[in-house]
Amino acid sequence: MAEVGWEHCIKDLKGVVLDMCGVLYDSGKGGGVPIPGSIEAVKRIKASDLKLRFCTNETQATRGRFVAKLQKLGFDISVSEVFSPAPAALSILVQRGLRPHLLVHDDVLPEFDEVDKSNPNCVVIGDAADNFSYQNLNDAFRVLIGLEKPILFSLGRGRYYKETDGLKLDVGVFMKALEYACDIEAEVVGKPAKMFFLSALADMGVEPHEALMIGDDLVNDVGGAQDCGMKALQVRTGKYRSVHSALRLIPHQTPGLWSELLLLGCVGCGRHLA
Repeated sequence: MAEVGWEHCIKDLKGVVLDMCGVLYDSGKGGGVPIPGSIEAVKRIKASDLKLRFCTNETQATRGRFVAKLQKLGFDISVSEVFSPAPAALSILVQRGLRPHLLVHDDVLPEFDEVDKSNPNCVVIGDAADNFSYQNLNDAFRVLIGLEKPILFSLGRGRYYKETDGLKLDVGVFMKALEYACDIEAEVVGKPAKMFFLSALADMGVEPHEALMIGDDLVNDVGGAQDCGMKALQVRTGKYRSVHSALRLIPHQTPGLWSELLLLGCVGCGRHLA
């Protein structure tokens, strides 16, 4: 199946949603490094008449600390522009009166300060990194298996992601282990969940067919966006692998670098470019 023509991809475009890790930067020690061209691309989108939001499955820091890290790398970005799983999960927990057992990274724990965690009646799992020990996974399993109606929330369901020193297992691997052990299906908060994308679109005031998702993950970024009616583009940075081209999902375009996107005219689509 051939990629859709670029002219079709940008037709009636009013908003852009950007993934972050693997698209804007590669994470790692010291805060990571920007991907060449990405800082300029964000500037040019903001200089155009396109609306812009960022959707990330980042769960190793609070949204505030995460944005501060990106600002330090040189990105023009604010907390209000970023949609991440932990605040969305907190809202769900409060609305449903749930008390979570948390298996998450230590640095994201402050996102859940306001929720009651005594006598847990659900489990929330995120990218816990070194906290994914056998003991911690087994503790989460015991909470779930002891509930009459076990509820598991997963902050994203990625298989792996890229850091500066190589690929890392993501939360989806451990989510699947708990699903299998407890014979349940997790509720995914974050990409590729439809409501996660739609919340960003609603914040921009644009319809799905008027928006373009740009990401490095064929399933969670491209597939999730296409499932809710958005156009989607997969960059050949971050976790991109050539074997992805053999999968069922077909992105509208697969440029390699942000420099290619700028040349293609994606950024601003010819509207008020700086």
